[in-house]
Amino acid sequence: MCGISGFINYEYDYTKEREKYEQVLENMNQDLFHRGPDSNGYLLGTHFGIAHTRLSIRDLENGAQPMTLRARGNIYHIVYNGEIYNADEIKLDLMKKGWEFVTTSDTEVILVGFAEYGIRIVQKLNGIFAFGIVDKNSREVYLVRDQAGVKPLYYATKGKNTIFSSEIKGIFRFPEIRPEMDVNGWNEIFSIGPAKTYGCGVFKGICEVKPGYYIKISREGVSEKQYWSLRAEEYFDSYEDTVEHVRFLVTDSIKRQMVSDVEIATFLSGGIDSSVVSAICARELGKEGKKLKTFSFDFVDNDKYFQANSFQPSQDRPFVDIMVDTIHSEHRYLLCNNSELEQNLYESVDVRDLPTMADVDSSMLYFCKRVKPFVKVVLTGECADEIFGGYPWFHKKECFEADTFPWSMDMSARKTVLKDEFISELHMDEYAKKAYQNTIRETPTLAGENQTEARRREISYLNIKWFMQTLLDRMDRASMYSGLEARVPFADIRIMQLLYNVPWNMKTRDGVEKMLLRDSMKGLLDERVLYRKKSPYPKTYDPRYEKMLADEILQMAADSSQPLNALLDQEKVKAFVHERKDYGKPWYGQLMAGPQMLAYLLQVNYWMKKYHISI
Repeated sequence: MCGISGFINYEYDYTKEREKYEQVLENMNQDLFHRGPDSNGYLLGTHFGIAHTRLSIRDLENGAQPMTLRARGNIYHIVYNGEIYNADEIKLDLMKKGWEFVTTSDTEVILVGFAEYGIRIVQKLNGIFAFGIVDKNSREVYLVRDQAGVKPLYYATKGKNTIFSSEIKGIFRFPEIRPEMDVNGWNEIFSIGPAKTYGCGVFKGICEVKPGYYIKISREGVSEKQYWSLRAEEYFDSYEDTVEHVRFLVTDSIKRQMVSDVEIATFLSGGIDSSVVSAICARELGKEGKKLKTFSFDFVDNDKYFQANSFQPSQDRPFVDIMVDTIHSEHRYLLCNNSELEQNLYESVDVRDLPTMADVDSSMLYFCKRVKPFVKVVLTGECADEIFGGYPWFHKKECFEADTFPWSMDMSARKTVLKDEFISELHMDEYAKKAYQNTIRETPTLAGENQTEARRREISYLNIKWFMQTLLDRMDRASMYSGLEARVPFADIRIMQLLYNVPWNMKTRDGVEKMLLRDSMKGLLDERVLYRKKSPYPKTYDPRYEKMLADEILQMAADSSQPLNALLDQEKVKAFVHERKDYGKPWYGQLMAGPQMLAYLLQVNYWMKKYHISI
């Protein structure tokens, strides 16, 4: 994986101030160095500048970027971040059309494909990607993002300049662009956060290229085009045929995503999703006489303090042990203690440029740092719950019937410590409701579908467009911060499209969550793992961690120089800190309860200081 950035203005010649704008490109690369520590480069043209930092995964010798193609009387340039899993098929098609290749990189496949097909090449790509392509003759630049939104890409306009970057921090390297907030941005932080509206960069004027979209920049201005979306279609296959189809697609996606010129590994939690990925990877590597490296995560003393609840019914380690014994992987258990968890709270804000899922993010950041010394590429079980319907809110009656985001139904927790006048200014309930309704209105529907199935489709679409994006952001930033590439086989667009139309009674055969996936993997996993009840990513239950956070919140509240205090009601803060925190009642997702609210507030305060944000 890599980091990309650049700027475009067809009414200005950047080469008139070459030294200035080459320094801007160098600064952008510097801010994205963690995404590609192996090499970097930039190119300044008359009306554009593009920059790239590279993490070498394929064609280690010849895949340097920016990459240029001179063909058919035109010149094309590309900066690209990602992996194209059907690159070999596309390359073969292009060779039949007379094209020759000088590298084995998928970067060149996209570039040559663009020369042949124009922007229609995006319709052929299966992978995770974000890229910018410059077409010299047409004076057009395209910014493209993958269909599932695995790889990030942001942009902003300043005058006639369009600036883009893999991460928001890169955009702030362009002259005169400064971090600013408006009412919508504050609603993203407090009414929606740690999620964010797709297409929104939270900061005023910062936009996100949406999944399945591209941005066209030309002399006429900036336009947005959707090139892929889920389709609602009637489903006719039998359950038995569906099981076989799922088994093929999941296996094929994992095998395609194992392609690498460096060693791969997997994250293994002992749940069905990561276990499927690990088992198939171990089997394929075993054919070559190789052993798979696997990693699992937990917290110091969690065996002592763990509290089972409806969201997290069991610990992972016994099931990880079963998997390791089954697939004979080279396994490492990685543990995080309280001080490491707290320290990484703030670094995870640096990584994402926004407040995050508190210790859910900071722990993943810590673990990725620990994994990087061993490998450059990992495969994960991320996204299976959104696609196969594994989360509790797919099943619970109150979530099914809620006219709001089912993973964040209680807005009161978000208002617990805020000043009443700030709450009134934001209109938090209205903002969240509008965001929810916008997604409901765009949900692909099927004429004649009964009300229950239509609601299932809405919840599925909400999860893919919102909750899945939050977790993909987390995984990308946490892994890439250490120069570690994380791949997500379940986010294959073929799997997403199929499962969007598979009826709910097949997904949850016999009333069992994700039974379709379980049935499709019979014979691959030990039945104790195959039928394990869903348990999410682990979090710490150590009461000393909560006390550390509470003490820090009280210290912050007592310091008038801390920027968050302008938004907090001091009496509400004291009351919240001293009340018992309910680990089983999250205010966002499955893991963010009382202690995570403390951590989130600390992150918001740090973020405001970092970006010099005031009210």
